[in-house]
Amino acid sequence: MRFDLLAAPVDGVSEAYEVVAGFDGALVGGLLRPGAEQIAALHALAAAVSGTPLAGRVAEAVDKTIAGSISDEHLAALVAARSALLGASHDALLARLDEAAGRGREPWPAAGLGSLTGADNLLAAARSWLSDLAIAGWRGIDHDLVSHADQAVQALLADLRLRRLGALLDGFAGELRACAPGATMPRVPVRRWADLWARAVLLAQPGALASTEVGTVSGRLLPLGVDLHEHPTAVQAQVHAVLETADGPRLVRASVSTPKVDTLVGSGVWQLLRGHSALLAAVTEQRAMDLTDMPVTAGGDLIWSDEHTKAGAPAEPFATARVQLAAASAAPVPPLERHPVRIAEPVLLEGYTAAADDDGVTLTLPGLTVEVDVERMHSAGPLTPALVAASTACIGLLRWDGHWTIQPLAVEAQVKRKTVAVHAGAWAGGAADAAGAKAEAAAADAAKVLRERAGRLLRR
Repeated sequence: MRFDLLAAPVDGVSEAYEVVAGFDGALVGGLLRPGAEQIAALHALAAAVSGTPLAGRVAEAVDKTIAGSISDEHLAALVAARSALLGASHDALLARLDEAAGRGREPWPAAGLGSLTGADNLLAAARSWLSDLAIAGWRGIDHDLVSHADQAVQALLADLRLRRLGALLDGFAGELRACAPGATMPRVPVRRWADLWARAVLLAQPGALASTEVGTVSGRLLPLGVDLHEHPTAVQAQVHAVLETADGPRLVRASVSTPKVDTLVGSGVWQLLRGHSALLAAVTEQRAMDLTDMPVTAGGDLIWSDEHTKAGAPAEPFATARVQLAAASAAPVPPLERHPVRIAEPVLLEGYTAAADDDGVTLTLPGLTVEVDVERMHSAGPLTPALVAASTACIGLLRWDGHWTIQPLAVEAQVKRKTVAVHAGAWAGGAADAAGAKAEAAAADAAKVLRERAGRLLRR
């Protein structure tokens, strides 16, 4: 990789972030009666998209907001402008990363806007609540306002087509409820709540959740590592891999998820995912999988089904990364996923100097120093920040958080004078080492107790 390209700033990104930060700040106090600072932020947003097809609608939305007659349609225009700026930043950053890695990326296929029959009322209810949030602002939220979402959330979750929006609103409402009343909050998570709110507004638009065309793919799947996403009520294991196809290697993801309770954390979450044993076993055993007609989205996400798989030969992730990763093409990013925080590109880092201090772990490469995203390193595997600090090679996800960071999925490090590979998902299919077996046993006891308690409640 050409790390010097990543060290150079990307034109326009900091300016776009500044405009977005101004709009996000305007949401803190609400848009009911915008003050001078909020009005300036709205005008800056309109000016930033003045040369785009959004110009007319955004200018009208800003005028209506200032006049106090904002509607769902006007809020959608403001969110579209915000998302366009972040989407452009995402595209510029990803293009720079692809250039540095020498990675090709397929174009997004052109497709018309779909529709959802019978969902208009539920989407309108979601938009209405989101509008109320924007008008009240984060400082204006209270328990009554947050509870207005409950009925819509339950209806959205009950409809499989709308569950994506329902899950987002459910989690967002839970965060707001935990922080209400907003007037007494010591600090508002401005960017996070603005991101969640804007995302929900986009998904609540007609056609945004319409099903997209799904194809099929066949080839040899070579896992690189697992990114574990934990939430108090859900967990997802996302496997990043190289897929060898007749058209050449390509980067893909395979995700499995399940509900959970907030008391089950760490290595215990793997037991909840063992229903997808073939995928997790391949990661733990470092084994390839032969796929036949596996469903895949245009964005490179495999819709996993064990019926389309067969266990293959051993495939060591670092060997895969060294041989296949540089030549693998990347999938295009779905339009609604174009946000810098969504960037998570698999890379192989070697020849760096690792250092650890009170501020964290850094990897110094020729022309670039990358901060290790320690907060994204989960406790459900043997990989620790100390091992990263002692490592000589790293497979990780390159991310953007105002600067480039790396989330390690696996490292090679010196342990007792031997170079060993340590993987974050080593316990996914079952722990083989003593530390993993101990953690697994403790987690199994917790899961057993929870199942017994759930059984008693259901028998009452």
